[in-house]
Amino acid sequence: MDSQFIFVTCQIGSEQIIKKNLVEKGLRFAFSRPGFLTFKTPHSQPLLDSLELNDPFVRSAGRCLGKVQGESDEQRALALWNQVADIPFDRLHVWPRDRFAAGQHHFNPGLNDGSRAAEASLRQTAPATRSNLFENRCDKNLARRNERVLDCIVVEADEWWIGAHFVDRWVQRWPGGFWQPAGEVEMVSRAYLKMSEALAWLAWPIKAGQRCVELGCAPGGASQALLASGMRVAGIDPAQVDPRIETHPEFQHIRKRSGDVRVRDFQEFQWLTADMNLAPEKMLDEVERIVAHQANRIWGVILTAKLQDWNLADRIPNYLERIGSWGYPRLRARQLSHNRQEVCLAGLRPQRKNRRLAIRRSR
Repeated sequence: MDSQFIFVTCQIGSEQIIKKNLVEKGLRFAFSRPGFLTFKTPHSQPLLDSLELNDPFVRSAGRCLGKVQGESDEQRALALWNQVADIPFDRLHVWPRDRFAAGQHHFNPGLNDGSRAAEASLRQTAPATRSNLFENRCDKNLARRNERVLDCIVVEADEWWIGAHFVDRWVQRWPGGFWQPAGEVEMVSRAYLKMSEALAWLAWPIKAGQRCVELGCAPGGASQALLASGMRVAGIDPAQVDPRIETHPEFQHIRKRSGDVRVRDFQEFQWLTADMNLAPEKMLDEVERIVAHQANRIWGVILTAKLQDWNLADRIPNYLERIGSWGYPRLRARQLSHNRQEVCLAGLRPQRKNRRLAIRRSR
């Protein structure tokens, strides 16, 4: 089956950015609700072909198969199974579009009771030929590489949209592109979720015992996530850090502004993260002061760019180009599901150089 339409889900507020970016790539805007958009492609393409949009504001995307409506979840579920007919799939993902902008009314994007009820109805009404979609797996319904995923997006309580995507990138394993913590965690702050998601999304060679410096660490949520990964963390911030983090044996609190710390004091760190209340250019200035110094060999950076104005989204390619100029050819950008009006920017040095540096330092 061929498809001429694609769907995109995103954080509420970033729709206009996505429209602009995808129209420039030759797609034609078709339909939208806050947090959900569809586009017509110039040519019909196989339904389960790989889809590469390269847009940091796209949380999830796939080929679009239309929508189903009905007076109950059961009616909509039966209509969905009828509509997908005998198209082969390996996994089912069900999730809702965002209802509010991230942070508005304390809203956090993610799976909710409505999407869980929809998935339950789909399970109960599924034909026997779809039993493979519901095999017991201990991976929180994460898709595997090369799997064909049937997508059900709960756009309204009585309106579900149907899609499909092929898993060829890590983030496509998560239903709706939402990262979820593995279990209940007593978080110091929401920064724990942002950093945990960033580490899961990047899947970089971060190992226990490596050293990371965090610029703007208070009250300690991101440091909490870094410590949970086994890293040794130095947090730089003049503000107080939560006692649970302050007293952690692998945490060092440097109660200064990052600009007041000597550049040479960063020589022993392999990783640098920053989530500072500064404009992106100012944040990058401070990071560049550290990573561009010849005495330092930071392997990778994970940075949060605060977009005080959505128009700053146009500068993201420039931000990445600047990070690349510091010697980080592997560049990534994504508006994480736990970000608010901000974007995660990341850069990594070639791993061969990293290994040589590790050997040199161990001597």
